[in-house]
Amino acid sequence: MLLDKKKKILIAPLNWGLGHATRCVPIIAAKLTAGHEVIIAADGGPLSLLQQKFPTCTFITLKGVKIQYSKWMIVSMAFQVPRFLFSIYSEHQALKKIISEHKIDQVISDNRYGLWNKKIESIFITHQINIQSPIFEKLLFRINCHFISKYNECWVPDYEGSPNLSGDLSHPKNEYFKNNFPKNLKYIGPLSRFTGLTIIASENIYEAIGIVSGPEPQRSKFLEKLKHDFSKLKGKTLIIAGKPDVENQEKIENITIVNHLNDAEFVRALFAAQKIICRSGYSTIMDLHVLGLSAEFIATPGQTEQEYLAKQMAEK
Repeated sequence: MLLDKKKKILIAPLNWGLGHATRCVPIIAAKLTAGHEVIIAADGGPLSLLQQKFPTCTFITLKGVKIQYSKWMIVSMAFQVPRFLFSIYSEHQALKKIISEHKIDQVISDNRYGLWNKKIESIFITHQINIQSPIFEKLLFRINCHFISKYNECWVPDYEGSPNLSGDLSHPKNEYFKNNFPKNLKYIGPLSRFTGLTIIASENIYEAIGIVSGPEPQRSKFLEKLKHDFSKLKGKTLIIAGKPDVENQEKIENITIVNHLNDAEFVRALFAAQKIICRSGYSTIMDLHVLGLSAEFIATPGQTEQEYLAKQMAEK
């Protein structure tokens, strides 16, 4: 992933929760270590998180479309398709201006489909080539591959062979999907901000830790569920609310709620817990895999990818 020539590199994670930003952390760190100049384009929580992590980088606010998840996900997404396509077009146009103003040599887009340009090397990061859907799966696959093919390379943050973490999302068993996979795929192994951190063993301080993540309104609903469930426990519990742009700590009887922890504090807390409860987001799965920890995974309602990953993790 390191380049021989010093370049200006634009790195832009999707803003659906913090996972796309956290898995960009090792890539940004590697590029900076190699002597490249990194410019980060993001908004909301991902922007705040990466500003805290890499304060010397240049930052650009690049807004993305806000997707609403519901139990009737297929119907909901169908109504949101126009907004999503307009967002891709808007990102694509915004990138032209960014390239011109900042003299960008390379762009690395984490699941932002519009950030490719024929004039520079364009890289797309995703673990989800085969989008999980009860209907129109082949159509969604073809559309996904169409956009991925616009990029010079598609980096898949997983192992190429078996065992792997993403299963059918990037290692399909179906012959149709296998035979029509994009030709520009490159498996780069799991990405985690916790890679290389020194792990200090600790006693079990918390009976349970809850990690809140994902887009609204489901993020807040999950937070309330954890507060309700943890109030029934006898031991100390901790909820990490996943809001790096808000500095706040709250204590309700046996529950401590923090909006954000730095990487070292986060890892220390995880190893001090008897049980971890979290969403089955792929970035969270990669983080726990790197640390060698297990968790109780609860999928975001209506998010088929997380439902698939939760089931896969339960089987493992």
